[in-house]
Amino acid sequence: MIVMDGVSLQKLVIASGNRHKYEEFRALLAPLGIELIFGGDYERPLNVEETGATFLENAALKACAWAKHTGLPAVSDDSGIEVRALNWRPGIYSSRVGGEDDEACRQWLIANMADKSDRFARYAAALVLAFPDGRVPWQTLVYCNGRVVQEKRGGNGFGYDPLFIPEGYDLTFGQLPAETKAKLSHRAKASQAFIEMLHGLKN
Repeated sequence: MIVMDGVSLQKLVIASGNRHKYEEFRALLAPLGIELIFGGDYERPLNVEETGATFLENAALKACAWAKHTGLPAVSDDSGIEVRALNWRPGIYSSRVGGEDDEACRQWLIANMADKSDRFARYAAALVLAFPDGRVPWQTLVYCNGRVVQEKRGGNGFGYDPLFIPEGYDLTFGQLPAETKAKLSHRAKASQAFIEMLHGLKN
């Protein structure tokens, strides 16, 4: 049994309609035996407007809204890519900077990096746990450093993965096996911090 501040965490809502994110979380949290519920499976899924100025603010907005909506503790992430040569853009606008789909956003990045020699970039992931009463008892923000390339490489992952090479590797997240990405990615690091926190509560 995992309890935090008087609230059971045996059943958690993944506060997202993005099944890619849900599947990643499910794989990472499987060892704890927690029942995970995909937000997109609800009959009345929420579409929370991301009005925050930071990844943490946006993650908290989504987690709090979903926790209130479902009456269950909710976990939400907000993530994106920050590119040093672009003054850390696209940042919180990563999922829509070039349009409404991944390919449009990738093309935006390729076009804007065409004349840049500094290729440093980092994936950022904020992860927030919220309770139905509005409390936010836990949050974290982590990074995965690397660099971006000018052409898509590989078909794995989603978002900017085919353009991002993590530090210490020569392959993009789009080329690396899923199990390797699961150890390296920003979302994996955030989830690992969450798992370690939950392990500390387990009795």
